[in-house]
Amino acid sequence: MPRHGKHVRIALALVAAALVAGSAVVAAGAARSKRAGGTLTGAGSSLIAPAIQGVWSQAYQRQKGVTVNYAAVGSGAGIAQITARTVDFGASDAPMTPAQFAACKGCVQIPWALTATTVVVNIPGVHEGQLRLTGNVVANIYLGKITNWDDPAIKALNPGLKLPDLKITVAHRSDGSGDTYAFTNYLHKVSSVWRHQVGYATSVKWPVGVGGKGNSGVAAIIGSTPGSIGYVSVAYVLQNHLTLAKLKNASGRYSLPTITSIESAAQLVRVHRIPSNNAISITDPPKTKTNKYANAYPLATFTYVIVPTTTPKAAALKAFIGWALQAPQQKSIQRLVFAPMPQVVIDVARKTLNKIHS
Repeated sequence: MPRHGKHVRIALALVAAALVAGSAVVAAGAARSKRAGGTLTGAGSSLIAPAIQGVWSQAYQRQKGVTVNYAAVGSGAGIAQITARTVDFGASDAPMTPAQFAACKGCVQIPWALTATTVVVNIPGVHEGQLRLTGNVVANIYLGKITNWDDPAIKALNPGLKLPDLKITVAHRSDGSGDTYAFTNYLHKVSSVWRHQVGYATSVKWPVGVGGKGNSGVAAIIGSTPGSIGYVSVAYVLQNHLTLAKLKNASGRYSLPTITSIESAAQLVRVHRIPSNNAISITDPPKTKTNKYANAYPLATFTYVIVPTTTPKAAALKAFIGWALQAPQQKSIQRLVFAPMPQVVIDVARKTLNKIHS
């Protein structure tokens, strides 16, 4: 296994362990919540789930005596639940649309973590980091234009790699997903055909493929189907023994999702002004003369917590989110392949947090 692949695999092993630990913490915390100082409930993104369930909820229970229960139901469902006010906070890897903001009636979205989604494959004889893919090739696979793993376009990217004469099975999310948003946003930027035929959103009309509900559903398809390709949150890669593919960035380098490659992509924030709704896109950083983004992973993404500006739990929510934004908490989730957020994003997040009141 390549050295960089080993580092990613070690990080993912910690993700799996954190998820198991997180489940136990939530269960134990619920039993103690009355005496410990209350409970916050959240739902949404599965991408942020390892951080909340495996690290933050445990530490917050221990330090502050507050239980944080979180359900990883997908970004779309998380937005729906906070809109209906059935949870105290939602979480999404996709910025809310104007229509979603209107429906949520006074909600704000606050960036609180930085990570990435991944492209995974199941090709007999091909191991982690061996397969190289470009955005255009991935787009053509998902458009149904490339249908076999020994296609000349794939072989040209992978000289010396033995690719089988095997039909490609495309897997995608069937539910509203922040991973889908990041993935389709990336394809929207790198493929003009994709841009005109499909576009990007938490849910799109897929030209081809098989849908799976949640990251677990897509992971199950990949794990059981030789010849498949899909996209999943990083926590599900090791749990399901999936194989990461390398993606070529705009600078011409093939990369895997690591702290360094995600941080490189996040440098885009210092170039582009953060809009008033805090929607930030850092997929496919451009090639520059200074090679500023040379090491960037092209599918890096921020993830957001969504909170009503007026809520009876304003004090508790502000305390928890503000705590999560602090340097120790940002550092505590690095082992789960979450990179530290740029200071400019932290500053904007704290400013938005001040809008929340009872």
